[in-house]
Amino acid sequence: MKKTIFTLSITFIMAGTMLSSCQSQAEKVKDAQDKMQTAQNKVVEAQLNLDQAIKDSIQQFRKASEEQINANEKNIAEFKIKIAKENKENRARYEKKLADLEQQNIEMRKRLDEFREDSKENWISFRTKFNHDMEKMGKSFHDFWAGNR
Repeated sequence: MKKTIFTLSITFIMAGTMLSSCQSQAEKVKDAQDKMQTAQNKVVEAQLNLDQAIKDSIQQFRKASEEQINANEKNIAEFKIKIAKENKENRARYEKKLADLEQQNIEMRKRLDEFREDSKENWISFRTKFNHDMEKMGKSFHDFWAGNR
């Protein structure tokens, strides 16, 4: 008897829960539309955040690159002073190397100035190649006097 009452009461509780939780078709559609609109809003917000992060990244990159280019110009000026103290034979060789470095630095500034922020893919490609070229030029500055003494 207790088992039967217990089973019947569990059955009634489950039936009551199912009946009270049933929604009409219109309510289900409205809930789905609300969830979809919320998801779309989140996507738009995430895209805006991504766009802003890319713009911030580009600004930081431009600033750091400008600083490096300016540092290169300072190094070039210092090298010109040191080269002036060299003998004629070494001076000619150093002046040619320095002219090449100076031209590369000018080209790097020009590339940075001409870059336009049109897409994420272009930005990534530009940044990768520009960083590679800047590292290569930095190594050239570092090795300028090496092996020539």
